[in-house]
Amino acid sequence: MKNLKQELEDRGLLYQNSNDDLFKKFDAWEGTFYCGFDPTADSLHLWNFIGFMVAVHLMRRGNKYIALTGWATGMIWDPGWKDAERTFLSTDDLDKNEKAISTQISSIANNLKDFTWENFSFDFVNNKDFYTDMWYLDFLREVWKYITINNMIWKDTVKKRVEDPKQSISYTEFSYMLLQGYDFVRLFKDRDITLQIWGQDQWGNLVTWTELIRKKYEWEANVLTWPLITDATGRKFGKSEWNAIWLDKSKTSPYDIYQYFMNTNDDDISRYLKMLTLIETEEIDILVAKHMETPENREWQKELAYRVVEIIHGTKEADLALRITDFMFGWEDRLEVLKSLNNDEIATFMNAMWGFKYDNENLFETIVKSWLAKSNGDARQAVQSGAINIQEEKITDFKYDFSNDFTNDKVLLIRKWKKNFRIISK
Repeated sequence: MKNLKQELEDRGLLYQNSNDDLFKKFDAWEGTFYCGFDPTADSLHLWNFIGFMVAVHLMRRGNKYIALTGWATGMIWDPGWKDAERTFLSTDDLDKNEKAISTQISSIANNLKDFTWENFSFDFVNNKDFYTDMWYLDFLREVWKYITINNMIWKDTVKKRVEDPKQSISYTEFSYMLLQGYDFVRLFKDRDITLQIWGQDQWGNLVTWTELIRKKYEWEANVLTWPLITDATGRKFGKSEWNAIWLDKSKTSPYDIYQYFMNTNDDDISRYLKMLTLIETEEIDILVAKHMETPENREWQKELAYRVVEIIHGTKEADLALRITDFMFGWEDRLEVLKSLNNDEIATFMNAMWGFKYDNENLFETIVKSWLAKSNGDARQAVQSGAINIQEEKITDFKYDFSNDFTNDKVLLIRKWKKNFRIISK
């Protein structure tokens, strides 16, 4: 196994680090590190997945990952690059989101264990516990004493809001970075954690908190960051036409994640394979060079899509995403595939193809309900033009009754033209 720094550099996962000495410790199978997530939503998204893969390479070398869920920091929001203060979440919402994110991280780590046979050591901390019995005056003495306003006000995310006369920043959001810094202090003090990892946009804050630990405890703590990623078109990684790609399959299905990576530009394929899979980088270089001889086959887009879904949702869901893709775009006998599906698989196919539960709708109602037409008149035109197929048979009769056509009396395939599919289930 490569040394940690070389691994991260080869995979494009290292942007900055505060001291090269940190790699000696974390190559020696003896470190504990953390990364924080504010529970401002009930799911992480694909951008967070990059950070998780950085954590994976640390864990593969025997180090322990502490996932800190920032209940307290989530109470006041990170000012980030937003133009205005955001609406506070309720404590109930923060509790729900914190549990959902912890479950998600555990699930992804366990998926990795299942198909790599490697042990990944991780645990969770909620920063809510740091402040439960703390007085405000204690916080002033513990943190504010060591951090100057001069330092804080020149952070880019704050400076932007302070200098623009059309914007402002509240004292609450201004204090966010103090809570963020105290997380590191407490984790260092309570659990001997000496490394924080995060995206490059947090570099200024991160090194401030290593200075705080140095002043309070005369000890060197360290940070490393991964780069912010855009694709070959300049679009932010993890975004699509329908906005963020979530890791919760009820928000973004495994099939949609699969299709997101199937659409990867050839110029991005090597970079994404290195960042988001565990295939050795040297092997990727060889395979992608071969791929570029016949890029129209999209062979390594398929491999990338499968590997990412397998890590996030497990091998079963990756296999299903592959089956759905082959069903829609391959050469399989679709009706034979439908015969082989169990109820859970039918539900997955139906979700991927914008299907619905049958409720005695007639032909026109079904076409409209499945969004294959905007109105009954539009549906009539589609039938008249020969665009509508049911169970792979062209339909020309406006009064056609398909109620007895369901495969295994469970599932029906409707297709408009060649590639616009819907799955209807009983």
